[in-house]
Amino acid sequence: MKGKVLELFDELNKVILGKEQAIKYLLTAMLADGHVLIEDVPGCGKTTLAKALALLLSGEFKRIQFTPDLLPADITGLSIYNTKEQDFVFKKGPVFSNILLADEINRATPRTQSALLEAMQERQVTIDSICYSLPDEFFVIATENPVETAGTFTLPEAELDRFFMQIELGYPSKEMEIALLSDRLSSDPIDDLRPVISLDEIKSVKDEIKKVFIHPCLLEYVADIARASRETSSYAAGISPRGSITLVKCSKTYAYLNDRSFVTPDDIQELSIPVLAHRLIPSNGYTSRVQAIESLKAIINKVNVPTENFRG
Repeated sequence: MKGKVLELFDELNKVILGKEQAIKYLLTAMLADGHVLIEDVPGCGKTTLAKALALLLSGEFKRIQFTPDLLPADITGLSIYNTKEQDFVFKKGPVFSNILLADEINRATPRTQSALLEAMQERQVTIDSICYSLPDEFFVIATENPVETAGTFTLPEAELDRFFMQIELGYPSKEMEIALLSDRLSSDPIDDLRPVISLDEIKSVKDEIKKVFIHPCLLEYVADIARASRETSSYAAGISPRGSITLVKCSKTYAYLNDRSFVTPDDIQELSIPVLAHRLIPSNGYTSRVQAIESLKAIINKVNVPTENFRG
């Protein structure tokens, strides 16, 4: 089954050139049963990456273009009165899918953004006091533009905490940009993509990931990092227990993607930035992504790294 995941990784790399690490983070979040926020300037491939992943999976893909006038019902769906049946019928919204692209999520109002909270955390939506279950395989890829601020709304801390990771693609290197320009002259690789892995196979991969071993000392290491973040005066709130659990889940998944049956401290340290940085709540009400990353690195450097045999 791991071969199918590697094929998925290779196909994504053909579409988004030179961004192997970001793609591996994306797959890590998906296989850890979480969601991902991609923050980057326009034109770096955020939407293309999401569309490519959807085409390579055999599931249902939906896209929502977030705008200031978008309503919660436009995401979750609503009950419509059927005059023939003389009863209300629920019409499902785009959230009822396997892969949901929330494009430019910060352009919608906080009220509309909050419509995703229940869906992302509990895999369900509640409409008129009735709970509707979402598919077992449900993955949200949200994008936002950090440069443009006109007509945008800051994502609430509670919503940011629902994202397993926040990642960036960034500009390509000169060599990759030249290859990209040459590659796109005659055709777009995304047009040739076909499913390489099914949803049932994704479930099997997740079962394999559960068997990846993480030593108890590494669980203590994660807890120490979280506790150290809570004791930093620069932040009103540090890493929540949800953040600690997410870091453990992602570390096991990342070890699996790197063909290991056990987690190492390097996995935890590398994933700390994409998994934890966006969860820190500054005491002054504002901090940049760069400041949050530097602060988190300083916190991690203060925590003692375990030296036991991590193979168990």
